Amino acid sequence: MNIHKQTQAIGNDMSQLAEDARALVHATADVAGERVAEIRRRLAAALDREMEMCGRVRDRACDGTRAADEAMHEHPYPAIAIGVGLGALIGYLVTHRCCRHRG
Repeated sequence: MNIHKQTQAIGNDMSQLAEDARALVHATADVAGERVAEIRRRLAAALDREMEMCGRVRDRACDGTRAADEAMHEHPYPAIAIGVGLGALIGYLVTHRCCRHRG
């Protein structure tokens, strides 16, 4: 699954969660009590903040993905070299750690 699809899936999940929470707020509208009203207000405010933050995170993730994609297309050989180098480093560290635990 690519980053765009994952980002879209997370956004869909957040939207569904927000919709469910708003439905709960509306369903409890007739429940009396200052405590319930305060909880409903706090939940509604938290939902608004979270949806705004989710939108910002999604926008930043998409911008980062686009920038990485453009960099890879503009400079494919250095991108491949960096990928191979990171893979070799991670492989060395994992192997070194496994050997240390055996001995």
